[in-house]
Amino acid sequence: MTYCIINCTVQNENDAQLIAKHLINKQLIACCNIIPAILSIYKWDGHICEDSEVLMIMKTKSVLYKQVEQEIKNIHKYDVPEIISVPIIDGNKAYLDWLDKETL
Repeated sequence: MTYCIINCTVQNENDAQLIAKHLINKQLIACCNIIPAILSIYKWDGHICEDSEVLMIMKTKSVLYKQVEQEIKNIHKYDVPEIISVPIIDGNKAYLDWLDKETL
């Protein structure tokens, strides 16, 4: 079994909590860490933007990534949400066993 971390930014903590609870209820992720008040600097429509955002760090099985991505796209408020998967190379076996048990 392989696992991944999915990062996603949202406008506020309420949106992050809504998405996280939705994905956990569907057993698509086992856990989500929500980091408030990050500063994102990026270029959009030819302009440099600076926005306060919230970072979501979600842990799941790699095979569930596409389902997680689609669920986020269905409820996310951004036109082009950041949804990035990073493989988990290794980890605490007990934690990974728990992650496996809590997801589909």
